[in-house]
Amino acid sequence: MAARLPARWAAALTSPSSCLTSRVLVTPNRTLLPRTAKRGVKYGWSTAPARGKPNRFNQVSFGLPAPTTGPAAALKRKAQSTPLRTGLVATKTGVSAMYDMQKGTRTACTILQVDQCQVVAAKTRAKNGYWAVQVGCGYKTPDNTTAPQLGYYEAKGIAPKRHLTEFKVRGEEGLLPVGLQLTPDWFKVGQFVDARSNTRGMGFAGGMKRHGFAGQEASHGNSKNHRTIGTTGPSQGGGSRVHPGKKMPGRMGGQQHTVQNLRVLKVDNKLGIVVIKGHVAGPKGCIVKISDAIKKDPPVETFIEKTRRLTLERNEGHEERLEQARIAHMELKDLRKSLQMAN
Repeated sequence: MAARLPARWAAALTSPSSCLTSRVLVTPNRTLLPRTAKRGVKYGWSTAPARGKPNRFNQVSFGLPAPTTGPAAALKRKAQSTPLRTGLVATKTGVSAMYDMQKGTRTACTILQVDQCQVVAAKTRAKNGYWAVQVGCGYKTPDNTTAPQLGYYEAKGIAPKRHLTEFKVRGEEGLLPVGLQLTPDWFKVGQFVDARSNTRGMGFAGGMKRHGFAGQEASHGNSKNHRTIGTTGPSQGGGSRVHPGKKMPGRMGGQQHTVQNLRVLKVDNKLGIVVIKGHVAGPKGCIVKISDAIKKDPPVETFIEKTRRLTLERNEGHEERLEQARIAHMELKDLRKSLQMAN
């Protein structure tokens, strides 16, 4: 049996000429292991063969970036799928067609009406955790507006809006001042946009209408079982139960649907319309959110700067009007408070 080495055997092998560091012990013949061994999955150490090492742990030793969490990392991950600028809120007027007399082609299109589309607020990362522009459209009578909402619009000097929505933007450069009026020429002819709207509600529908089931036999012993979906519970191996996600009768429609990569065919500021190629989900009169397509290249920077400059020129003096509205709001707020205390 070999002699047992002392506890400090490595120190005995070292010579005065050897180099001793705080982490690695170097001897004349070889370099020994580090004094503090770090073994674990997060350090890239594994006994599995190279071809069998798991890569789901996002190890730094595999050349992958270190895992990051938090709001900043989430915004960075979604940067590529977030538009550079805000979009417009429009109303679906109807479906029509455009003809090309030279080519002899007919193109189906959807007409979207832009009505009093204004910037209501700007969401910042410091206050709200993300960058977004709140846009409103339409008109709502003050009698049908709650008191908190009236105060919200009063502080901005804007008439109450029928609909409010948000458009997330990639950064601070995509924000717009409050009170700006957005017109159809915010988009240019030929660019691609995404149209998001709610589908037409169909109510409670069966399996054949909702999911396209073929139904059962019409004769040969079938009795009152023609449009049923059949059995749903029994399943060998998984137990007699209904698995999650089973296609069954239920409420059909009334869900948000996005149609991507629609080409803009026409914009008209006088009529206030945006004509896009193809069809948009929803009935006539539904609200449609139009934004730059995320799967296509954004408009060129020169066009974005031009539209922003034209929008600011058309709304000259918006900062002064906003400040006056805020001062008037505070005065009216103090007046209402004094009247309440007097009563």
